Amino acid sequence: MSTCPECAVQVEGDWTRCPLCAAALSGGGAAGPWPVVPLRFSRRRVLRVLALASLAVIVLSFLAQLLFQPEAKGLGALRSTWLGIVTTWLVVVMAISKRRNIAKAVVYLVVAAGAVSVYWDYLTDFSGWSLTYVVPIVCFASIVGLLLTVRLIRMETADHIVYTGLVVLLGLTPLLFLALGWVGTWIPSAICGALSAVAVVLLLTVSGGAMRHELAQRLHL
Repeated sequence: MSTCPECAVQVEGDWTRCPLCAAALSGGGAAGPWPVVPLRFSRRRVLRVLALASLAVIVLSFLAQLLFQPEAKGLGALRSTWLGIVTTWLVVVMAISKRRNIAKAVVYLVVAAGAVSVYWDYLTDFSGWSLTYVVPIVCFASIVGLLLTVRLIRMETADHIVYTGLVVLLGLTPLLFLALGWVGTWIPSAICGALSAVAVVLLLTVSGGAMRHELAQRLHL
């Protein structure tokens, strides 16, 4: 069994660092007394919910264009919607594939999509459409994907804490651009920020007690 020289506690399992203070453990590791519980979810159910949600978003985008911009040529609203749908699918599919760090993958996805759109906007005389529409849409879709992941896939409390912090970050990013005056219209950023607030409330309602207990243990409170 391993021992932490800082906390003076014995740690069971194959830990290399203390789960309390992150100090390097000394001594040989031992098998943990509890079996590893895998993620439990139905792939068919996840994909069915995701497909129905995507169809609903497409229908709503058509209705919004008919109500507010009936004279617009082409499928402008639908073009913007496809970006969000693809992002949502990518986030959920990454969770289904059991990647080790979904939060990091989501951050990379948002940064990559934002950077490509900003550079494209820059090459076309920078009208601001990237920060006004693309970044809020990608952040919005990522939050939806994370909510679906938390709702449909059983996960540990530590993952809930990480996802809650990520939802806050995704909601604050468009609001920061809005506060700096870098966006053309405030509506997409405001919608993304509102969804982030609602998502945080939902996550805290579902597992707020468990998250507070986990934080108290990690922070020695």
